Amino acid sequence: MTLAVVMSRALDGMDAPPVQVEVHLANGLPSFTLVGLADTEVKEARERVRAALLQSGLAFPSNKRITVNLAPAELPKDSGRFDLPIALGILAADGQIDAAALQRFEFAGELSLAGELRPVRGALAIALALGRTDSARTLVLPEASAREAALAEAVPVCSAKHLLDVVAALQPGDAAVPLPRALCVRASAAGIAMPDLADVRGQATAKRALEIAAAGAHSLLMVGPPGAGKSMLAQRLPGLLPPMSEAEALSSAAIASLAGAFDVAQWKVRPLRAPHHSATAAAIVGGGSPPRPGEISLAYGGVLFLDEIPEMPRGALEALREPLETGRITISRAARQATFPARFQLVAAMNPCPCGWLGAVMSSGRACRCTPDQVARYQGRLSGPLIDRIDLQVEVPAVKADELMGARDGDSSAVVAARVHAARERAWQRQGHANAELTSAGIDAHCALDDAARTLLQRAAERLGWTGRGLHRVLKVARTIADLAASPTLQATHIAEAMQWRRALPVS
Repeated sequence: MTLAVVMSRALDGMDAPPVQVEVHLANGLPSFTLVGLADTEVKEARERVRAALLQSGLAFPSNKRITVNLAPAELPKDSGRFDLPIALGILAADGQIDAAALQRFEFAGELSLAGELRPVRGALAIALALGRTDSARTLVLPEASAREAALAEAVPVCSAKHLLDVVAALQPGDAAVPLPRALCVRASAAGIAMPDLADVRGQATAKRALEIAAAGAHSLLMVGPPGAGKSMLAQRLPGLLPPMSEAEALSSAAIASLAGAFDVAQWKVRPLRAPHHSATAAAIVGGGSPPRPGEISLAYGGVLFLDEIPEMPRGALEALREPLETGRITISRAARQATFPARFQLVAAMNPCPCGWLGAVMSSGRACRCTPDQVARYQGRLSGPLIDRIDLQVEVPAVKADELMGARDGDSSAVVAARVHAARERAWQRQGHANAELTSAGIDAHCALDDAARTLLQRAAERLGWTGRGLHRVLKVARTIADLAASPTLQATHIAEAMQWRRALPVS
């Protein structure tokens, strides 16, 4: 047989479209040609495949004209995932393995020069894409990638350590040696120790804001001097959130797999991403060619913590606007477009002024020497449209020494998480999602006000000049406060507390 077809898959954003690896052997001047819009990494497969076949003791048809076509031709292909299917296609076209047996499988894997299989990016995304089809094929992957892909339990996945393992499984008849099925090893998020909220001394107001943010999936901005506990509070938010659902966990793991950063031990653990303030817009929202997920997508289902947010590039901050509203990001390039989920919970922290000591405890000997104009310029690095999209804004003042040296105060993370879980359950039973995701129609349906609350809200909106978005966000926060209090309706006390979380940044 001079023609063989092997099935594999490429990566296109969150999708993994099928790719036919067609291998043709012909007489003529010996050559090895690879076509089909292949990236440089894919074209380098020619050398890896040749060396892997020879080092594995298999025959390489060096006296033939070898043509490898990756179809469809208009789909870009990248990375070394096509090494294994190319090698198998050459062997099948040369009659060394059973070509008919190839049709039962889909293959992906990078080859070392010695024939060992190395893991590939996006193994879980490939398995999920295969599961969405009616195909009965089995997915064959390197051992490390197979453990990851096995999280998609509906898809049969086999693992292999070496090219020879796959070749043995494709021998005709009784000579075939079955490949081992990949085991689905799922870690338990409950067994992973999380930082305890009780470790944060004082800061009762900030802790309340953190509880409301967790209960409603609201975004949060903390403003305070250095060392007040802003980072400690942010690091404890994932421990307050309810467990991830199966769908959330699979999506989060698939995104991490695309970035090559998935760890099976982190299954169903809500991610906490904390990029440095020097991160570019492409690193935050995603980019590159082919498009890769950014921090907002890697934080899917979890928390994106932006410390020292005024120090971040303006373009990176402004790029957060649409994802905060829509929960997804579309990255467009000249030849490709990719959409990634970006439903994350934003927590930001900043100092109140350039020196950081505005509002510090007087007895500490620290005094702010910034002029009002310097403070205004520093705080103005956060644009009005971005601030308007942040639900909760809380001041985190410096803690006095006697509080720091005293006993732990406040509820533990377990106690607060129980209240958060109960509030989330009320929201889920009522509307099917968190309060932060309420639409205008949802606000009208689920945020009914009594007369006192309506009057209070209307007067506050007129006096403070809230935008329509700001007014809606106050209602969403008030709905969460009511859920924490197990109240079916919004009352004036809930509105009054929600209003306090939209105070302007402190000025000198």
